[in-house]
Amino acid sequence: MGLPRPFVLPLLTLSMLLLVACRDEQAGPRPRTQKMPTVEQLQPRTLDTVPGDLTFRSGATFAGGAIVYLGSRVTPAQATPGQQVTLSHYFQAARQVPPGYGFFVHIIDPSTGQMLINADHEFQNGLAPLGTWPVGKIIEDTHAIQLPQAAARVVLGFWRDDQRLPVDDPRAQDGQNRMIGPELGGKAPELPEYKAPRAQKPPVIDGVLDDEAWKSAPVAVLQGSFDGRPVVLRTEARLTYDDANLYVSFDAEDPDIWGTLLKRDEPIYEQEVVEIFLDANANGRTYNELQVSPHNVIFDAYFPARRQGMDTGWDSGMKTAVKVKGTIDDPSDRDERWTVELQIPFARLAEVPNVPPKKGDRWRFNLYRLEHLGRTNVEGQSFSPVFVGDFHALPRFGWLTFD
Repeated sequence: MGLPRPFVLPLLTLSMLLLVACRDEQAGPRPRTQKMPTVEQLQPRTLDTVPGDLTFRSGATFAGGAIVYLGSRVTPAQATPGQQVTLSHYFQAARQVPPGYGFFVHIIDPSTGQMLINADHEFQNGLAPLGTWPVGKIIEDTHAIQLPQAAARVVLGFWRDDQRLPVDDPRAQDGQNRMIGPELGGKAPELPEYKAPRAQKPPVIDGVLDDEAWKSAPVAVLQGSFDGRPVVLRTEARLTYDDANLYVSFDAEDPDIWGTLLKRDEPIYEQEVVEIFLDANANGRTYNELQVSPHNVIFDAYFPARRQGMDTGWDSGMKTAVKVKGTIDDPSDRDERWTVELQIPFARLAEVPNVPPKKGDRWRFNLYRLEHLGRTNVEGQSFSPVFVGDFHALPRFGWLTFD
């Protein structure tokens, strides 16, 4: 989506956050008196030797060899998505290490570097800040995370203010001084494919989905964008094409249809909207983003690289129409749905290999919908789940095949 983009959390996560925020700290019995920790309990935990059951071994160093990252252990080693796993990380101070740095652990998408989980925490729960490590001893940190739905990787290191402790070997880090750690999870789900039929007669762009072209096109039902879970409000999409245009339709179930942004290229992606992203040459870099709101306001942009150089001055030349079954912007009644048609000229899109597309040509694309349930809880939907809170996750775009 256009920049900036709010992070779209699953509804379950949002509900959990609300429950935590509303907890009454005075409810229930008074907490029991806590025993003071012993001197031994306040000492950093150290080992004399490296555990033999590491699931990832490194040996790469920070700060000119001052700190050695020995590796990590993932327990259980073979876990399923959503399962809690324990991560244990092992380091050794080769000499006195610089103080004042915090410890960070990021769980990222290995193909994009996009953060999936921020697992930053104090080393050994604050018992072993960096400047206190005994030289020559092996020091262990253990914490738990929930395994992501798709393949992921651990990257870790040390930070202070806006700096990170440098990783000595460029091959051992991700270019941002994040030390490369173990891989997590299994293979990401296969990318879905949509086979768009050629229209014998193009649809009339009036927002009414009664054209023969739509009846001949297969239905794509959008899923939860974050993890593919079933959605609250159903959205169906169809695609077809002819020599000049790509045609897209959306049928969006919606009991409260609304929008306050009424000018072209305003950030309608912050409200209710349907979208298509098109990477015509499937290079994972250049792509177009096209959106339509219930008020038939459009947003169109060109990107020369993922989330870089957004050009809203680019004109897609698309023609759109919306039909609302209900009363738009009136929360007092119950609406039914809004339907959308888009006519997108091939000649205006970025780096189209063939105009018109040849039978069998394959583009990368994704379809999205943003719905604000009760005008508060955001539900992101997509054709191909992206497993991150970012609709610009190009490696998770599906395939559009011209049939």
